[in-house]
Amino acid sequence: MNDVVTLSNVETPRTGPTGETIDSHRHRALGTASRASILEMVRAAGAGMTIAEVGERTGLHLSTARAHLDRLVDAGLLVKARASGGQPGRPAWRYRVAIAEAPAPAPYRALAAALLDHLSRRGHGDVRAEATRAGQDWGRHLAAATSPGKEPVDTLLDVLRGLGFSPRLHETADGTTEIHLHTCPFLELVNRNPDAICALHVGVVRGTLEHAGAPPAGAVLEPFGAPDACVVRLALPTRTEEPA
Repeated sequence: MNDVVTLSNVETPRTGPTGETIDSHRHRALGTASRASILEMVRAAGAGMTIAEVGERTGLHLSTARAHLDRLVDAGLLVKARASGGQPGRPAWRYRVAIAEAPAPAPYRALAAALLDHLSRRGHGDVRAEATRAGQDWGRHLAAATSPGKEPVDTLLDVLRGLGFSPRLHETADGTTEIHLHTCPFLELVNRNPDAICALHVGVVRGTLEHAGAPPAGAVLEPFGAPDACVVRLALPTRTEEPA
């Protein structure tokens, strides 16, 4: 009786010069000169670029530019969101380089992921509106767990820190309040459904403010509103000092 030997290809992890495992998915995403140059172009832009801006700079057709950008998003090299500045309608996608960031606590990520799955399965209605409503409920719950008696902005900063957003308070020329979110602890979920996860964050902000006794309606979130941060804009006076 003859023994039969079956040969199969086994892909083993490869390591780069510093010993890290090479991400083959990302490696393939950069397998063309066009995508590599687009990635560098978006990185240099700081605040990100739209499909139209990439097409104008590169001469590529908009559908080709979109395909390259979305391939880089799928590989985790770029993130995208609609930077509306709080204006109505559906503005163009804006793409920005993904930065390695500390994730939110596991229970929060699991909750957000479950919500996105639920909304995607429903397949009807305004996903952004539903995500905002869910975020408001979540924000009220998180605010209730903070120390009582604080100013609304301080309560919001506590909630955002707890979620892992690394928030910083900023003064503006017109005397309103901005909070810059320097990390996105839900980055992997943003790439799955940018509209829903950004709307969820807006809801968290509004629910927190509502619980703290401040008007929530004026709060807006502008993804990539600053070169290194997403920006929360509040209809509240600027407070000049942030508590330690």
